Amino acid sequence: MSIIRPFKAVRPAAEKAREVSCVPYDVAHENEVRDFIQDNPESFLRVTRAEAEFNGTGSPETAHVFDRAKENLQRFLERDVFISDPEPAFYVYRLENGSHSQTGIVGCLSIDDYEAGVIKKHERTRPDKVEDRMNHMLAVRAQTGLILIAYRRTERIDELIRNVTSAPPLYDFPCEGAIRQTVWKMDGTRELTEAFSEIPALYVADGHHRLESARLAREELRRSNPSHTGQEEYNFVLAGIFPAEELKILPYNRVVHDLNGLSGEEFLQRVQENFVLVDEDNKVPQRTGEICMYLDGVWRTLRFAVDYIRAPDPIERLDVSILQNYILGPVLGISDPTTNERIEFVGGIRGVQDLERRVDSGSARVAFSLFPTTMDDLFVVSDMGEIMPPKSTWFEPKLKDGLFVHLI
Repeated sequence: MSIIRPFKAVRPAAEKAREVSCVPYDVAHENEVRDFIQDNPESFLRVTRAEAEFNGTGSPETAHVFDRAKENLQRFLERDVFISDPEPAFYVYRLENGSHSQTGIVGCLSIDDYEAGVIKKHERTRPDKVEDRMNHMLAVRAQTGLILIAYRRTERIDELIRNVTSAPPLYDFPCEGAIRQTVWKMDGTRELTEAFSEIPALYVADGHHRLESARLAREELRRSNPSHTGQEEYNFVLAGIFPAEELKILPYNRVVHDLNGLSGEEFLQRVQENFVLVDEDNKVPQRTGEICMYLDGVWRTLRFAVDYIRAPDPIERLDVSILQNYILGPVLGISDPTTNERIEFVGGIRGVQDLERRVDSGSARVAFSLFPTTMDDLFVVSDMGEIMPPKSTWFEPKLKDGLFVHLI
């Protein structure tokens, strides 16, 4: 069973929600964050990415950055940019544009469930990133962004959500990318808590580092609390919980800076050991088992041509695994893409134009456009207790930071 718990939200005043809401802390470069803050002083990036306020003048001490984040959150509260709801509640959160809509629940999940495997993961985390967010949580004493969680939908939960969305919303505004953000507050919590208790498992879609950071922050706060009961707010983590059937995965593409000492012709010969090269104008693969490659101003389609001795397992058959196991590793010498500085990952939201720009400008030598991983792939790998290759999924649209804060 899955434990979902209401919380006393700290959230923007209705007239401030559009200005305060911002991209997740880990999807923008520091110079982009600096521009966002300069254009909009009420952006919540001042809390999640306070280092940008130091204007790039040297590298500020980490403690100073977190102190600034804490100060900024306090200023938001003192200036009535944020309000604090007096009672624990759930919220319904919808993101939609002309072609896509997803509606889920915002609430808190049990970190005990995460440790017990009820909340299932599919990605490894980097210790440095986990430590950074843990220290941020401990400094501001808050969880400042949503983990994206998927569940297999049920009619009972759908009906509870429909009942809420028939009422006027708390927030309803457009943001960049023409994505409409709508939030309702849910009156009553018991029925939803009971409905989720029938869900056998939840799945981390996006936000593994936030979740692991919350777990470590819980350990730190528990050690310093001799009266620990297990019901403290730090034992629970803020999440946006959406039906998997409504989530949209985009590809997570790759660019590589060089050809590992090979000429273009030599590289193509090596690639053809395991792929059939088709000179097509496709820039986006049409099906799984295809990879589109941009090299020397030409797009080519690579069709995987390896006959397996045995049926591949769910991880081996992923296109990100095929690219890694048959091109990036053996041909380009990138055995660990998480630490190798010769490779970059490009979220599908940036489009293939960004891949072309990087290659044409000379900042990269070759680019790979991938077919997106599916939710079924994610479920199968997570249920096996296994881990996908790094950067296998890019969920879009991204949940906003700043609309909900959970004080711990």
